[in-house]
Amino acid sequence: MPMRQNEPVAGAADGHSTLPTAMEAFLRLADTWQLSTDDQIKLLGSPGRSTFFKWKKEGGTLPRDTMERISYLLGIYKALQILLPNPSSADRWIKKPNQYFNNQSALDVMLGGQVVDIYKVRQYLDAQRGG
Repeated sequence: MPMRQNEPVAGAADGHSTLPTAMEAFLRLADTWQLSTDDQIKLLGSPGRSTFFKWKKEGGTLPRDTMERISYLLGIYKALQILLPNPSSADRWIKKPNQYFNNQSALDVMLGGQVVDIYKVRQYLDAQRGG
């Protein structure tokens, strides 16, 4: 089920979520972008596989780092929907080589493993939007 542009994602004020909202939004994004399980785990900060599958199945409390990652990823999704109004083009963009990223794809950059790697892509897209 693809995400809708204005779909809200809420978390608790302390930066934690008891799911379903943040993780469900991430899982829809992962499905839309056709991310492998390994890519999903890496984008979430490399939790243990059992932790990832527990979050996926049951929810639970997400660490602040994971919430920050999901927030950036959802921002990337939204920015792409604005910049590339054709949904399939927007969804494919993250896997295409980009000169700004030394001919790596945005996904390759984000899979560097650090929050800052995801932030770099978010920052690039915000700049393209004029923000």
